[in-house]
Amino acid sequence: MKVLVINSGSSSLKYQLYDMTDESVLAKGLVERIGMDSSILTHKPTGKEEVTEVSEILEHNTAIRKVIEKLTDKTHGVLASVDEINAVGHRVVHGGEFFSESALVDSQAKKNIRALIDLAPLHNPAAIMGIEASEINMPGVPQVVVFDTAFHQTMPEKSYLYAIPRVLYNKYKVRRYGFHGTSHYYVSLAAAEFLGKPIEDLKIITAHIGNGGSLTAIEGGVSVDTSMGMTPLEGLMMGTRSGDLDPAIVPYVMNKEELSVSEVNSMLNKHSGLLAISGFSSDMRDITDGWEKGEPNATMAFEMYEYRLRKYIGSYAAAMNGVDVLVFTAGVGENSAIVRKAVCDNLSYLGIEIDDELNKIRSGDPRRISTTNSKVEVLVVPTNEELVIARDTYRIVEGNKA
Repeated sequence: MKVLVINSGSSSLKYQLYDMTDESVLAKGLVERIGMDSSILTHKPTGKEEVTEVSEILEHNTAIRKVIEKLTDKTHGVLASVDEINAVGHRVVHGGEFFSESALVDSQAKKNIRALIDLAPLHNPAAIMGIEASEINMPGVPQVVVFDTAFHQTMPEKSYLYAIPRVLYNKYKVRRYGFHGTSHYYVSLAAAEFLGKPIEDLKIITAHIGNGGSLTAIEGGVSVDTSMGMTPLEGLMMGTRSGDLDPAIVPYVMNKEELSVSEVNSMLNKHSGLLAISGFSSDMRDITDGWEKGEPNATMAFEMYEYRLRKYIGSYAAAMNGVDVLVFTAGVGENSAIVRKAVCDNLSYLGIEIDDELNKIRSGDPRRISTTNSKVEVLVVPTNEELVIARDTYRIVEGNKA
């Protein structure tokens, strides 16, 4: 089976084509600036030369058509025809309480995704556009939706409820949902496999830290708590998001600065975090460069980021009454030895001890960075959310044939 994985944004579309015989990637690419006359399609076929095309792509239907043209191109393609695509898997950010696992796309699934637009106004409409564009361009090909929130549906009420009037949950489903679920799921399984231990026997804290970031407490293979909330704004300090703050700050600042709801929402999501504190960048590479040079604002941004990350790790160790494995993943987690060292050096009370030389090694494979004396296994596990989507799509489509 060949599975096309699609991650559809409002103005972009990422794709990867998998051959599920060996889970190899046949091609991947990105369509940028959808809705403009200078859209960019970058196509990377495995074993062939990368190709870039600039053209007018005004909506997702055209974007999918262009992707199919590239996949079946005689020179740059990897398929003889579109008929070789057996299934399509879509990343969907918010599944709410409707979806505790991935699902086959049908009219009810699309209706439920639309019903959640209020909870994910930027992401779920884009997912619907990607699904419907795929239906137009690949009629009859089964499609599967895989949700960022689904893995966290195992959280108990004490984890996901907020201490506000329960009527707000009953009427509007105001609760913690959590995100990055496919990543947390993938790296926790990969960590258990690397260690050769049953995941059911492990207490794992997974740190998915990139420009966005979240932590998850995983006990017995299921999510019991996670740092992002009803939206991806809650939790850790991130590239441009504030993370946790006193909610009374919002009306106070709105009143003082005469801000609208949309303006304060933009401030917290796009103009806060590392960018706000450093004053010059949301990129951890720039922040660590400034920190190493002694630049005061970069130093403050780095120290706040590390401190808040470390606090969450400590709180999840407390929540599970222990931790066996700490996993770093995503852009910062996989690539910043400086961040990993700063965090782990300050978790010695948990018995964490990392090997500085192992920590400096770069690799595309799961690896241990803790010493043999460390009471907690500390791993770096590259995430692969697209592979999770491909696997779930394959499993569900094959199961539906039975």
